Amino acid sequence: MKSPLLSLPGAVPAEGVDEGVAAHYGDLFREQRALADGTGFVDLSHRGVVAVTGADRLSWLHLLLTQAVSDLPAGEATEALVLSANGHIEHALYLVDDGTTVWAHVEPGTQQALIAYLESMKFFYRVEVADRTADIAVVHLPAGSITEVPEGAVVRETPYGRDLFLPREQLEEFAARSGPAAGLLAHEALRVEQHRPRLGFETDHRTIPHELGWIGTAVHLQKGCYRGQETVARVQNLGKPPRRLVFLHLDGSDVHLPPPGTEIRLADDGPDGRKIGQVTTSVRHHELGPVALAVIKRNVPTDARLLAGDTAAAQETVVEP
Repeated sequence: MKSPLLSLPGAVPAEGVDEGVAAHYGDLFREQRALADGTGFVDLSHRGVVAVTGADRLSWLHLLLTQAVSDLPAGEATEALVLSANGHIEHALYLVDDGTTVWAHVEPGTQQALIAYLESMKFFYRVEVADRTADIAVVHLPAGSITEVPEGAVVRETPYGRDLFLPREQLEEFAARSGPAAGLLAHEALRVEQHRPRLGFETDHRTIPHELGWIGTAVHLQKGCYRGQETVARVQNLGKPPRRLVFLHLDGSDVHLPPPGTEIRLADDGPDGRKIGQVTTSVRHHELGPVALAVIKRNVPTDARLLAGDTAAAQETVVEP
């Protein structure tokens, strides 16, 4: 989905999975500061939108997702995952129920595979699943925003701000009265600062929830009956996920950020040492400078000095070893 807001002054298109919206509007740090101050908005209209309706929608989703949603109150936001039979993360959903419909936004382009899985699990349940990406756009308002929510929008309230499920035809009108617009790079910088993982960035085909700190926010440990639960329970009881998410403060003297996939090694071993992990997201933050999220081996000491490629990096613990 190509956003009409790419026509705003200064808009520079994002690339890769985020293609279709703006990476920035000409001033990355100004856009970050605006979001941190609770002003402006982020166009996330490229994200997939899935709607689930029907009398059994919550009890049915409760059986399929890692989160407990059978008694989810209307208007209360939550996160949930879909796992493989081996407990690996396949989908991440950002949910809210408005009283008649469960709305979820997901990573761009993943909604079709998610819907295919949900459709295969309908059986006799009174539910309907629909791809609403074509007519519903996601917009993010930062924490503290006083921007008026348009009539007809569904609000997903979180500690990090509000996600709006907005009729797509209202997007340009909303932008005209809700500026300034901030691009994906500003949104990503704050996500990294907040240590929040993102599907397809911090995950690969073998990632389990414990490695990224999704336990608690997206996984309910007192519920069962979902695919992959055995892995979650085993790791929870043994306490030994193979990898862990860390936050990196990068050497600011380097001109270039280490891109995702950059190999991480122990600084004492030098650049030719054994690989212990890799950078997953790297950004320039308006206050912290160059920072990154990375996934490293669980048993790496928390005070170990690291190298991200040739860039010195100090680690900050996100997931305890």
